[in-house]
Amino acid sequence: MAKLYFRYGAMNSGKTTALLQVAFNYKERGMRVLILKPAVDTKGGDRLVSRLGVGRKVDALVTPDRDVFALVEADRNGSGSLACVLCDESQFFTPEQVEQLFRVTVDLGIPVICYGLRADFMMKGFPGSTRLLELAHTIEEMKTICACGRKATCNGRKVNGQFVFEGEQIAIDMVDHVEYESLCPQCWYREYRAYQKRQGKTGG
Repeated sequence: MAKLYFRYGAMNSGKTTALLQVAFNYKERGMRVLILKPAVDTKGGDRLVSRLGVGRKVDALVTPDRDVFALVEADRNGSGSLACVLCDESQFFTPEQVEQLFRVTVDLGIPVICYGLRADFMMKGFPGSTRLLELAHTIEEMKTICACGRKATCNGRKVNGQFVFEGEQIAIDMVDHVEYESLCPQCWYREYRAYQKRQGKTGG
């Protein structure tokens, strides 16, 4: 039975690298994959960018209004056998698109592997990730560490070198001096409280 997989992890946990490795493994065996990325993720344009320097062009950039099921079905019908659908930055898919990916496994019998973040820099779930957690047959955590050495499960956003805890949920790194850092909960709360203090706020 084809399954929908959600492989999530904090920033810099190697999600894109893992996706590229899976794609390579399929190709090595003479099997074709379809690689998708939400168009809202402008980093790298139409290419997947790994921190290790490995890259690959995606097969399709998916806009929020695109029917992903129809996209996959048309690709299979037009290009022949399709072994797997691989999705990077899956947190940016809409909940409806996640449901369409689920239908790919059910109605087309093609496995789908989604890589992405579970929650944003304010520890709030992305709508796409929340739906993936609800629908995925298999959920796997990809682990990384905080600078302090603890396990990192949170994402911190820096603007001009300082952590911030307010703003739009989507702000791609390398745009407007925005960077992200994976943090353990202890370090996340330390930075959050420092931010609240700078803003003259209390609590938290």
